Amino acid sequence: MTLDLPKLEKKILKFWKEKKIFEKSLQKTRNKPRFVFFEGPPFANGLPGIHHLLARAFKDIILRYKTMQGFFVERRAGWDTHGLPTEMEAEKKLNIKNKKEIEKLGIEKFINECQNNVFTYKKEWEEFTERIGFWLDFKNAYITCDNDYIESLWWILKQIWDKGLLYQDYKVVPYCPRCGTSLSSHEVAQGYKRVKENSIYVKLKVRGQKNTYLLVWTTTPWTLPGNVAVAINPKFDYTKVKIDSDFLILAKERLQKGMKVIEEFKGKDLIELEYEPLYNFIKPDKKAYYAVGADFVSFEEGTGIVHLAPAFGEDDMKTGKENNLPVLMTVDEQGKFKIGNWKGMFVKDADPLIVEDLKKRKLLYKEELYEHDYPFCWRCKTPLLYYAKTSWFINMTQIKKELIKNSEKINWEPEYIKKGRFGEWLREVKDWNLSRERYWGTPLPIWECSKCKKQICIGSVKELQGKSKDLHRPFIDKVTFECECGGIMKRVPEVIDCWFDSGSMPFAQWHYPFENKNRIDKAESFPADFICEAIDQTRGWFYTLLAISTLLGKGISYQNVICLGLVLDTEAQKMSKSRGNIIEPKEVIDKFGVDCARFYFYTVNQAGEAKRFDFKDAQSLYRKFFDTLWQSYVFFETYVSKKEIQSSKFKVQNLGNILDQWIISKIENLNAQVVKNLDNYDVVGAARLFIDFVDDLSNWYIRRSRKRFRNSEKEAIQTLHYVLLKTSKLLAPFVPFIAEKLYQKLDGKEISIHLEEFPKPNKKLLNTKLEEKMKQVRDIVALALAQRAEAGIKVRQPLAELRIKNFELRKEKELLELIKDEVNVKKITFGKELKLDTKISKELRKEGIAREVIRNVQQMRKKAGLKPKDKIIVESTFKPVDLEDFKKEVGAKKFNAKKKVDGKEIKINNQTYNIKITKP
Repeated sequence: MTLDLPKLEKKILKFWKEKKIFEKSLQKTRNKPRFVFFEGPPFANGLPGIHHLLARAFKDIILRYKTMQGFFVERRAGWDTHGLPTEMEAEKKLNIKNKKEIEKLGIEKFINECQNNVFTYKKEWEEFTERIGFWLDFKNAYITCDNDYIESLWWILKQIWDKGLLYQDYKVVPYCPRCGTSLSSHEVAQGYKRVKENSIYVKLKVRGQKNTYLLVWTTTPWTLPGNVAVAINPKFDYTKVKIDSDFLILAKERLQKGMKVIEEFKGKDLIELEYEPLYNFIKPDKKAYYAVGADFVSFEEGTGIVHLAPAFGEDDMKTGKENNLPVLMTVDEQGKFKIGNWKGMFVKDADPLIVEDLKKRKLLYKEELYEHDYPFCWRCKTPLLYYAKTSWFINMTQIKKELIKNSEKINWEPEYIKKGRFGEWLREVKDWNLSRERYWGTPLPIWECSKCKKQICIGSVKELQGKSKDLHRPFIDKVTFECECGGIMKRVPEVIDCWFDSGSMPFAQWHYPFENKNRIDKAESFPADFICEAIDQTRGWFYTLLAISTLLGKGISYQNVICLGLVLDTEAQKMSKSRGNIIEPKEVIDKFGVDCARFYFYTVNQAGEAKRFDFKDAQSLYRKFFDTLWQSYVFFETYVSKKEIQSSKFKVQNLGNILDQWIISKIENLNAQVVKNLDNYDVVGAARLFIDFVDDLSNWYIRRSRKRFRNSEKEAIQTLHYVLLKTSKLLAPFVPFIAEKLYQKLDGKEISIHLEEFPKPNKKLLNTKLEEKMKQVRDIVALALAQRAEAGIKVRQPLAELRIKNFELRKEKELLELIKDEVNVKKITFGKELKLDTKISKELRKEGIAREVIRNVQQMRKKAGLKPKDKIIVESTFKPVDLEDFKKEVGAKKFNAKKKVDGKEIKINNQTYNIKITKP
């Protein structure tokens, strides 16, 4: 019986569906204590990938485990629908390249296309989820673009508004010129790439000083036309150096070879020093082109003098506001120059032309290649610009202490993420850039009077007074109110960051607080006991969930989180279409089955580490673990009838055979360790235990018990049945398909293993001393077999003696018998070292030949499709010394020794024998 996991799994899926096993598991536990799980909502306008299989495998194992422990686990699915991912698909369908074309087409038509694209691959997602055995309730899925969901978001925003934490400001923000919108810091964090580009050292001519220049460094030449000042650190030491006929001013710490120091002075002495502008495209409306003091200037790179363009830098804008500097907006919202020599050109394309211009004007000191991380749009991959805009922000810095305090209550797996990647993010938290200048998203519910500029925040549909049934743009934009001043209040045009949608799901999925108040207020469905996603969500969903619950004063929104590493190819490269290294989930599932894919991810490395997916490793796991497990059952089925299972009343106490005692102790120990690890959300630690256990079961217990099964020994049958059945239950959350098959084959009491209770370890059956002694036995066996191999003697050839040095085993007769049988020696003695007698007597040689003949007969039986209980007649030119023992070993009713036999020819020790088997 060979194992075909993909074929087996399809049959199990059909069984689950027909018998409604998922539904039955919910019904069985409905009135039990709740275990709360939040499903991170995916976008259904793209197909699921191998990384989704990883995340869903880790989610499902915990949920199945908790269900089997008797908890009621609602598994509500969710769909993320708003934002750029959907808008970009709509743009492709409509052949739109930018925002201007959307406005020209009409927002309503664009919104309709977005709505049509939201569930492009909904069917494929549902089929994928079902195929991988991840049970989710799709019938009651929450959808982020539903009116009820949006109304809850508005209510949340109103609470933030009422606390004075939602504000509008003119700031430099990360901006995507292709999408025409700003991004939040957690979105930016997801799009960094390592790039190499030219950086330049530029000379700024000091006013009134001949051939004297301030030396500044920049990686963005396109910002130089927007320069209005330079920043100097007042605490630094600066120098004037002579290079040819020029005098350059820079920080003392940044001096380079060949620079001759002429003069030294403190940074504070350079404040107010004026220089000539590089460009005069825009006339400043305030004082400009002079040095100001700033603490952010460092020695780490550059020259210790920083060029300031407040329109294009966060520190630049802050310093500009502190010093009342002008803002020169030289670039439009498409990232193109509005004025000057490069008008209409995209800024990155203009970089080399600006460098060339500076070179011609002899203002370029040096140009060099610079490697650094640069942010790109997380969706369209366009280089982001830092751009001064009026945006809406949530004041996260004001609640930073509370965020960090709440974060301390969360249990992370792996644990180091808590203080590391996540903790660092919280310690450096920035105000949340909430608004987006886009279309398909939750509209920002703020209305402003065109006359007196008064602003109000709407927190419910009721406040709209029935003026709109659809809360999306452009319909909501038509809703107006009369202001107290007599003016008309219109909604501001922005929508909000779609990460706010997904981070609000604990509340919005239940239409809180308009419905289901007990879900939140009485902690029925909040906070989550468990969530799980990949490591990139530390600055995405993991953060926004915590941010919103903290903003609402609700504490933490999740208590335990498994944070997964990314899936890479065999060369540790990120998978992408451009590289051609994407592994499709279907390819893996069709080849190895879901259970193998799941177990691969559980055991390949620790949860938080990047996973190199290697088909060879998956194939090896299939053979080593799944085939071994399955063949252990096949062995049982081969020797045991269902009648024998059903009639057995097995009591695991007081077992007579030491192997039975040992394997029972091993499974109870395994049970205890699996529970301990899963309770701590250590899936990897739990899963890896099974690999060793299945090896112990197959390659020690079963191998050493074969004769007992051939003799139909009841205690052996009962022990193996108990162990296999319990193994299937312990494995059920990990590999739900093969566990189901084994359970049904072993006649479990429930209709499905997934309606079973998760086993509890019986500590009375633990025998750690025996386990340790058995380990010693196996170590001795391994060393002895190594000596046999070195001497070139097969294990089937009996030897006279094995000397061992473990005197503790002197009185352990059963254990010594195991060593004798496994190493195939006649006796065991004790001495100072482990040594094997390799001399082979005539009698031993005959016995060895008999063993070889027996092996060949067994192979012939197997090839003929005979079962162990089927009797045979053997004819052979070989004559066994112990005829009765030979007949018993091969299951022969009769043995005929002949001079000539028309059968299989075998060679043993340079002698030829012929064997033939037939049925009686």
